[in-house]
Amino acid sequence: MARPSSDAPSASSEQDRALVTDALDGNQDAYQQLMQKYREPIRRHVSRMVRDRGMVDDLVQESFIKAFTSLSSYSSDYAFSTWLYKIATNHTIDYLRKKKLSTFSIDQPPPGSDDARTYELPDTTYRPDRHVMADQRRELIQEAIDALPPKYHRVIVLRHQEELSYDEIATELDLPLGTVKAHIFRARALLYRHLREKREHI
Repeated sequence: MARPSSDAPSASSEQDRALVTDALDGNQDAYQQLMQKYREPIRRHVSRMVRDRGMVDDLVQESFIKAFTSLSSYSSDYAFSTWLYKIATNHTIDYLRKKKLSTFSIDQPPPGSDDARTYELPDTTYRPDRHVMADQRRELIQEAIDALPPKYHRVIVLRHQEELSYDEIATELDLPLGTVKAHIFRARALLYRHLREKREHI
C-alpha cells in the first residue's frame, strides 16, 4: 500500500480535497469540476490499455461513476488523482479480463489422433442455470432503464440498445455533444444506483 506523502500538498491537491468535501456536502458543481479536470487525463490513461475509442469513453465514464459513488471512502491522506487513477486502472483491467476468452490450440491434433479435424472443443462455460440468470439480469436492467427520467432513458436506449455513437445521438436528438455525454453519465449513475439497491434487497 502506498504511503501518504510527507511533502506539503500541491495547490492542485488542495483544490481537489476542497472539491471532494463540497461534493460530499451535496454540491453537484463540485462533481462536474472534478470530472472536467480529470476527464482528459483519465481518457489518455485508459486509451493506453484499450484501443476502441468508443469503449474508452464508456470506461472513463464508468470509472467516474465508481469513484463518485464511493467518494466517502476516499482518504484525504492521499492525492485524489492517485485514487482516481487507481479506480480507472482497476476498472479497465476488469473489463479486459472479462473480454479475454479462453483459447484452445487447433494447430496440433490431440494426443493419440492422426487427424486434427476429428477432436471436439470442450465447453468450459456451460452452466445449467445460465440462461435463467441471464434472463433475470436482462429483466433487472430493463426495469432500471424503464425507471429513468425520459431525457436519460432516450440516450441510454440510443447508446446501448441501438448502439449509436455519441455524435450520432447528438444529431438524432439535436443536442450538443457535451449534453449527450452528461446525460449518459447521469443515466449510468442512476442505473448503477438502482441495480445496487436491488441487489442489496435481494
